[in-house]
Formats: sequence, structure tokens, C-alpha cells
Amino acid sequence: MNQELSDFAARLRELISNQQSAIGNQQFSELALELFALQFKHNAAYHRICEARCSTPKVVEHWTQIPAVPTTAFKELELSSIPPEERTAVFHSSGTTEQKPSWHFHNPESLEIYEMSLWSWFAQNVLPDLRFTIYDLRPENKSAIGNRQSAIFLTPPPTQAPHSSLVHMFETIRQKLGAPESAFVGEIAADGPWTLDFDAALAALHSSLVTRHSSLLLGTAFSFVHLLDFLGERDLRFQLPPGSRVMETGGYKNRSRSLPKAELHALITERLGIPRENIICEYGMSELSSQAYAVARDKWQVPREDAAPCHLSPVTCHFQFPPWTRVQIVSPETGREVADGETGLIRVFDLANIFSVMAVQTEDLVVRRDDGFELIGRAQFAEPRGCSLMMEGSHFPD
Repeated sequence: MNQELSDFAARLRELISNQQSAIGNQQFSELALELFALQFKHNAAYHRICEARCSTPKVVEHWTQIPAVPTTAFKELELSSIPPEERTAVFHSSGTTEQKPSWHFHNPESLEIYEMSLWSWFAQNVLPDLRFTIYDLRPENKSAIGNRQSAIFLTPPPTQAPHSSLVHMFETIRQKLGAPESAFVGEIAADGPWTLDFDAALAALHSSLVTRHSSLLLGTAFSFVHLLDFLGERDLRFQLPPGSRVMETGGYKNRSRSLPKAELHALITERLGIPRENIICEYGMSELSSQAYAVARDKWQVPREDAAPCHLSPVTCHFQFPPWTRVQIVSPETGREVADGETGLIRVFDLANIFSVMAVQTEDLVVRRDDGFELIGRAQFAEPRGCSLMMEGSHFPD
């Protein structure tokens, strides 16, 4: 165990647990610079990258100057401060079979931070009316909140997908909710891709109607397309109980038919009876420990005919990370930050990435929206990736 990193992790847990505390720019910069110095010291691969760029703790004076590592580097380098003998879990990026996956190594301490980070921001954005205790997710106290809301996860269970950060996230949410009716209704086909067990999905949906408990449906956009196509072929419709919500993430990656966000959400409303304001969009990746959710803000409400009703208001999807992260939207040509309303690549500075690399340069194109962003898609030069790639084909039961 690295005591310096452990001490930083303990302080960050305190910040995450205090829902009323804000992390201002000055405090964030101080924390980021401190973590950068620790990662420069204890992460050998990152140390070499920073030295090659002549960006060391001696010359970096602000969090915006901290060197960001491209996601492709996680495919080639072990960007971790955790010694190999202490690694207990690893998350792989999902992609085509021809692609080499990236690695994000974890131990119990890094998983504790990851789980606390994901639950805190998930609960605030997906379950804003639910009271919860962040520290319930500590290893010594993993009690559930006693919620009667069931969850249906459109992914394989953790036993089948132990290296998926999304599945680990869903399992953490399942444990925290403590609802016995919750179910994973995905499975892995013999040739590798994720599929849906439609009999299990129907049983879970019917169970929600019988118990009259509100439901959470969580999965990739592509998994929802599979479910909606199945329901459409059989002309099946559900009116899930009031308070039910959908969280969808990921895209299509040109592996099957894709739907505009507005059309996908309209079909979810039509076939599952979940109102558009209860459909929430999520953005995350295996290299990070925090996720972003689409938020609605009055100053962002720009009328658009194709606007997707993502989270609370019929506006385009504007995402925001939690207070312990910052983002830069940078031009792929110059590397400089773009102005509000302009398009660039998103660069994420995630304090919860304590034992890996805090600053990650993605290949996702976004439009800068004040302190948030609107997701456009993958840059043309980037490899297709994401959990939706695991859902390759429709396998409907007879």
C-alpha cells in the first residue's frame, strides 16, 4: 500500500461524501497539482511521459498544465501506481475483436474510491428524490438503502463480464439499491458479443408491473435498440409504474442500425411507458473513475427540432462531471481550449483516478457548453469503442 496515495484517497473520500461542499477552482487546482506530483513520483510509465514532454511538478503551476495521457496509451502502457502483486481487478475498454483493449488496474482501495464516486453522482442525477448515505459503500459498511425500486440491467452479470467497468458500476448500484427484484438480463454469446435474454427481460418487466414498484432500466443505447426491436416485432407495450427511469449510455459504433437520440427516447416512451423527462444519458469510460450525466439548465435551452429530451427537459444532451473533476475542450489541431459553442476533443481531469492517471485525453468530439459539454461522437481518426460494441447482433427467441 502506498501511504501517500492512500492519504490523498482518504481526503478525497471526505470531499465526495459531503454533498454540500463545493470544490472551487483554487481548491481543485491545489488538489490536482498535489495528485500530479504523487503520480509523477509513483507511476513509472506516466513519469516517463511527463519527462518526455518537459512537464514536471517543478514547472507545472496550474491544473490545466498537467499532461494528459491519450486513451490509446492505456493499450500499450501499464499506467498504474499499483504494484502487480496488489492488483485485484482490471477494467478493459470494449472494442472490436481486432482492437487491443486498454487496461485500468484496481485494488480494493481504488475500487472503494471508484464506487463512492460513481454512486454519489449517479444518485444525484438519476435518483434525485432518493435519500442515501455515501459511506454505505465503504467495505466495512455495504448496507443497502432499503429501497423498493427494482433495477433491470441490460448487460451480462459480473460473473460473465468481470472486466467491464460498466457492469461493475451496475453491480455497485444493485448492491446499493438493495432491491431483491433487480436482475441482469444480458448474456454473452458463444462468439463473444453481448446479447439479451429476452425471456428474462420480459419476466423482469412483468415483475415490475406486478409489484407496482418503480423500475430502473440501465444499459447501452444499443441494448435498448435490441429490446425495443424485440418488443416492436411482437407489438408489446409496457406502462411501467410511475417514477420508473431509464439510464442509457454509449452509442452504436457503426456495428448495427443507429437511432437519433430523440427517436430512441421516443421509442422508449412508446414501448416502456417511461416519460421523456425520466430518460437520463450517461457518459463514461473504463479509463476514468467518474462519469458524466446529461443535465438541464435554463441557459442551455436552445430550441432545436431534433433536440433529445435528455434528463428533466426537452433540450439537447449537455453532460457534466462531478465536482471532483474538470474538463477541457481542446482543438484537435492546436491543442488549445475552444470557446463556448465550439467543437473539440474532451480532456478529463478526474481526481478519483488516484492510482492511475488523473488527466485523460479522449477521442470524443464534443461542443463546449459553459462548464458542460454536448457529445457529438467519435473523432474520425479514432477507433470505434465502447460498451455498445459488445452488443453485436439481435438474437430473438422463437
